[in-house]
Amino acid sequence: MDDNSFDKNGKAGRERRKRNIALALALGGLVILFYLMSIVQWHGNTSQ
Repeated sequence: MDDNSFDKNGKAGRERRKRNIALALALGGLVILFYLMSIVQWHGNTSQ
């Protein structure tokens, strides 16, 4: 294995890690959004 192929694998691994982190943050944001929306809806139903 030469240095060039190792660098490609390392670069691909870093890009994959960046995509995984971005996906995790997006999914986490959606979970928080749904959670907050359900709290607001629940609070609105209890005050009526």
